Amino acid sequence: MIVAILGGTGKEGTGLALRWARAGHEILIGSRSAERAFERARELARLVPGGLFDGRSNERASREGELIVVAVPHGGHRALLTELTPALAGKIVLETVVPLDFAGPRLYAPPPEGSAAEEARAVLGPEARVVAGLHALAAHELASLDHALDADVLVCGDDAEAKATAMRLIEDLRVRALDAGPLTMAPILEGLTAVMVQLNRRYKSRAAALRITGIEKGSS
Repeated sequence: MIVAILGGTGKEGTGLALRWARAGHEILIGSRSAERAFERARELARLVPGGLFDGRSNERASREGELIVVAVPHGGHRALLTELTPALAGKIVLETVVPLDFAGPRLYAPPPEGSAAEEARAVLGPEARVVAGLHALAAHELASLDHALDADVLVCGDDAEAKATAMRLIEDLRVRALDAGPLTMAPILEGLTAVMVQLNRRYKSRAAALRITGIEKGSS
């Protein structure tokens, strides 16, 4: 699959790119600067021998990718999607963005739509097939290719086919993806990242992750 990662030069985008390339996917690193994206793609190619990486502007990556992963800071989220709406029409858009405010009274600070994923759907309109997931995987854990990820990933969305495709891609990270329901669950899934942040702070950890018990793999 051709996976375009908007924000692919950031820490989370980089980790996802490395692991998906190792699983055999072609990765398009998206950035506001095509030159910066190309340079990051060259860097990542040295870390995954035989991995397929290339750099693109966000707009070109959106048009060429088969599945689009949004991994940008929430501050620029709405403006980016507004700009890319024509390129993302009909695409599966996997939203990993979490609106956190480390200086405000509440760590989880969602937009008026209720979540970053619902904001994406509101901006992109009904033609975009928005799925939310991958919120609580730590970026440094993603980038550490010397060990497997020890986590489950909760995924939500309203388009069953898009959600199933996104979940198969997520499981290529060698984690278990679980269907958490419709996109209205996105505020809860995104908010769990704030819980992970607090747990890491309290217990002086960097690797808090989610594991769901009582569900056999493959159950539905």
